[in-house]
Amino acid sequence: MKNFFNLIILPALLSISFACKKPAQSIPRYTVSKVLKSDTLTTVNVHIDTRISAAELAEIAGKLKTDSAQIKNLEIHYLLPGNAEISTGDNSYYASARYVKENEIKPTDTLRDINGNTVRVRIFGLSTARVKHLLSLQPKEIANKNILGRYIDDYTHTVIIPFTDLLDEKRNLYVVELDSTAKIVSATMPLKITNGGNERWQVTQNGDYITLKDSVLAQYPAGGLGLPFNSIKSGI
Repeated sequence: MKNFFNLIILPALLSISFACKKPAQSIPRYTVSKVLKSDTLTTVNVHIDTRISAAELAEIAGKLKTDSAQIKNLEIHYLLPGNAEISTGDNSYYASARYVKENEIKPTDTLRDINGNTVRVRIFGLSTARVKHLLSLQPKEIANKNILGRYIDDYTHTVIIPFTDLLDEKRNLYVVELDSTAKIVSATMPLKITNGGNERWQVTQNGDYITLKDSVLAQYPAGGLGLPFNSIKSGI
């Protein structure tokens, strides 16, 4: 499990102009949500609709930097649909961007934003091509089953497929996880736990569990204070 970042959530979004401005037409569509602050860093959560390239992420970063020049030590976390607002590790969001000080620029820092500033972009998620391949897998184990979604785990580079068997009167939930060769790397029948009308599914003996709601699969550690270490929307 990933360690939680030591971030302090601002009680409200900072009153910065980029929160309500519309991106230029040539820049990929995005929306700004939460702003999080630590002693040394201001992190902005940016929601994007789909997986995009490092160059396109840098374009978004440039627009945000222009609109928020008063913020120093700005870092951007790019979230795909389904990703949770509270970051709990690199695998819980698609990518990040951070500006480089002039005295720290290296020969490998060749990426520039729309204003010519040096920015480092790290993409943690899988490429669109690899995702399409994983989503297309049809192992015999899910044939004629009621598929509840196909969830890409960017950390393990697998696709998670929960399903039920229409012939199973108990309507048990089954979960298989496949790698890129369609090999099953894990298969479980989670234990259903209902608490206050909320359903969760325990997937490990030590209490790790998942939830399925509105086509979003969230994965939780046993002692994680109710915060998911990964949250993903089906088919993204």
